[in-house]
Amino acid sequence: MSADPGLPRILGVIAAGGIAGSLARYGLAEAIPHSPGGFPWSTFVTNVAGCFAIGLLLARITPRTHSLLRPFLATGVLGGFTTFSTFAVDTERLLPHHAIVALVYFFGTLLAALLAAALGDWVASR
Repeated sequence: MSADPGLPRILGVIAAGGIAGSLARYGLAEAIPHSPGGFPWSTFVTNVAGCFAIGLLLARITPRTHSLLRPFLATGVLGGFTTFSTFAVDTERLLPHHAIVALVYFFGTLLAALLAAALGDWVASR
């Protein structure tokens, strides 16, 4: 099995996209802070917006699209932007003392993220 000669370029665009996405997520978290026990709006908005964007993107990317665009945008930018781990930690931290908020956040995020991805796909397919 030989190594893919294009792999370094692919990894490079994923890394660059990851930096951009992570910085965007950080900026959004700073712009929409939440108090302990409060609804984690920045993580919610980040994940729902990222799901909408991936729905748009995957519906629009075709075999003729530049081969580095999908790894850059989907894996890099949106992978760096969205944050399942923060979603999990936010939920876990809310559960002991703010169970209602935790459950609304948990199920609300899942529902909104799925709907956002479907909406993105629908919008891009028009």
